[in-house]
Amino acid sequence: MDLLITFLISMVPVIELRGAIPIGMAAGVEPWVACVLSVLGNLLPVPFILLFIRKIFAWMRRFDRLRPIVEALERKADGKSDKVKKYELLGLFLFVAVPLPGTGAWTGSLIAALMEIRLKRAIPAIALGVITAGIAVTLVAVLGVEALSFFLGYWLPIITAPSAYWKSKPIRESCGAYAWCRRRGRQPPTKSPTR
Repeated sequence: MDLLITFLISMVPVIELRGAIPIGMAAGVEPWVACVLSVLGNLLPVPFILLFIRKIFAWMRRFDRLRPIVEALERKADGKSDKVKKYELLGLFLFVAVPLPGTGAWTGSLIAALMEIRLKRAIPAIALGVITAGIAVTLVAVLGVEALSFFLGYWLPIITAPSAYWKSKPIRESCGAYAWCRRRGRQPPTKSPTR
């Protein structure tokens, strides 16, 4: 069930694989499995967008309530298409590959369709971009989890231990500063030496 959810989430616009991979990993799916499922799910709508979005937009324009939605989507795609227009397929690949908000397979496919890039040329660029983004998101998610568990498992106790444990008399008395003061007849510290 978690595999299906990961696959389906990756097909949702805006969320795409940037959200599906971490969600799948959080649900217990292995990172590489979440990556493969998310890439496949993210690629599934691409040919349909490339083939049918202009026809769908033309149909939607006939209705007064849907026309503003079409115009907003076209403005969004046009505003993001500057780099793609300049570098064409390389620009399309980079646009899809960089996992930032507002980029991805859906917007890249919309841009390619509105720029009338042929299906045979657009799909490989978008597919390579989705694969690259999937690998990048998986690496960031895995390394982020490792870094967080390292911080929480190793550094957090070291940072919080002096203040938390200093109040305990046996720990305080076993501290080097406490013993040094006692040997020299001075008043031992009553607070953590790190504070």
